[in-house]
Amino acid sequence: MTQLDTRPQAGDAVRGSAPADGGVRGKGLGGNSVGLMGSAVIGVSTVAPVYCLTSTLGSTAGEVGVQMPAVFLAGFLPMLLVAFAYRELNRVMPDCGTSFTWTVKAFGPRVGWMCGWGLVIATIIVLSNLAGVATSYFWLLAGEITGSGSIAALDDSKPVHILTCLVLIAVATAISYRGMTATKGIQYALVGLQLVVLAIFVAMAFQKAGSGTFDTGLDFSWSWMNPFAVQSFAAFTAGLSLSIFMYWGWDACMTTNEETVGSARTPGRAALIAMVVLVGSYLATGIAAQMMVGSGDEGLGLANPETSDNVFAALAGPVMGPGLGILLFVAVLASAAASLQTTFIPVARTVLAMASYEALPASYAKVHTRFKTPGRATVTAGVATGTFYTVMTLVSENVLVDTIYALGLMICFYYSITAFACAWYFRRELFRSARDFVYKGLCPILGGTLLTAVFGKTLYDMWDPAYGSGSSVFGVGSVFVIAVGLLLLGGVLMLVMQRRSPAFFRGEVLTRETPALVVAD
Repeated sequence: MTQLDTRPQAGDAVRGSAPADGGVRGKGLGGNSVGLMGSAVIGVSTVAPVYCLTSTLGSTAGEVGVQMPAVFLAGFLPMLLVAFAYRELNRVMPDCGTSFTWTVKAFGPRVGWMCGWGLVIATIIVLSNLAGVATSYFWLLAGEITGSGSIAALDDSKPVHILTCLVLIAVATAISYRGMTATKGIQYALVGLQLVVLAIFVAMAFQKAGSGTFDTGLDFSWSWMNPFAVQSFAAFTAGLSLSIFMYWGWDACMTTNEETVGSARTPGRAALIAMVVLVGSYLATGIAAQMMVGSGDEGLGLANPETSDNVFAALAGPVMGPGLGILLFVAVLASAAASLQTTFIPVARTVLAMASYEALPASYAKVHTRFKTPGRATVTAGVATGTFYTVMTLVSENVLVDTIYALGLMICFYYSITAFACAWYFRRELFRSARDFVYKGLCPILGGTLLTAVFGKTLYDMWDPAYGSGSSVFGVGSVFVIAVGLLLLGGVLMLVMQRRSPAFFRGEVLTRETPALVVAD
């Protein structure tokens, strides 16, 4: 049986004795394991663009109609502004705890703990849904390859679906446990595959749109890029929440900062590269699909409720034919599988950091001696994901759908806090230069404000049972109950940890206002 390292790592403080200056701690992770390209691949892989598109392209079209490309751009803007905040904070504090560590330093232990919780629970939700999509496409692909409808129909069996999903989660957990370098080549291949197949789909969709193959197709119009043309503000915020979800995960580049070559600079550059790749992919696919089949709710229209939750399953054959269409199934499976593995990175490393600073039990601060990974945190994340997915699936499939809508609230929650933490942490430096003012103050504040506005409006809209799947609990929308319930659960757990780790919550372990090492330009 492999032993876990329980000894303090080099540069670590022993539990109960905080560093004298309240500075960040080393955690024993494998340094210099990831370069710029590898870090960018982790960011793209964690987002899983093909999975995001097949899951939310139809839902977004259903909310905002032909303004879908404009909403994709609108969702990109706050993400880009917040990415600048992450970059600046990472330059002075390259810590794998990212949002947790930075917000503790800026706003204190309680705000930081809840910010870390937001990231952790958002990741668990995404992991569970990734596993579900991977499972569905596994059986769908098996049915296509064998030509057997009965094999494809196995996914409709709840026991078979759950068992397959748990196996995939276990495999992804085991791979993540062994470290990032063990599957670097596989990640390059999976990300490359999904982007190449997506490019083929876009090219063929444009070709069919130009030839008028489908009666519901539309001619391109620049008005599609106008977010102010959305029919209502409620529809815009609902679409924007889905769009923000589609960009979520780029910050995985940051959580590997202690394992990256050039930890102060490389993660920020990788995040920006990933963001550009994502927005380009989303715009090209959204425009091509809309020109080809339109955004209506009939036939192959993107907003058809029968197919909107899995657009590529409906469009693969009509667009690419029976032969190449299988490639799109492979791409979705590859996208979900790759993301399932890399999405363990941010949750495990956030838990590791929280435990290292005594905000969680010390057992989660253990790093594997050989693989240099947060072993216990990774396994716990896998168990939590499997449990969450199983319970949600058994309760109701609508509940599982509603978790995706609730996810947008979690993302806005911890991203906005981190953005404001950047401006507050650097507040004494904002007027030293134009660069400092723009990247450390203006961009983070704008990004945080936009996400806070989306958070508030989404929270208000979620109260309505019509939001999401349309289900309710005692007359209150299920999405509201799930989102607020998970945040309140975090508050309860924080109170429990406050009794177990009073030093952290007294601000004695990771102190506010402690100057960090400024990396020279």
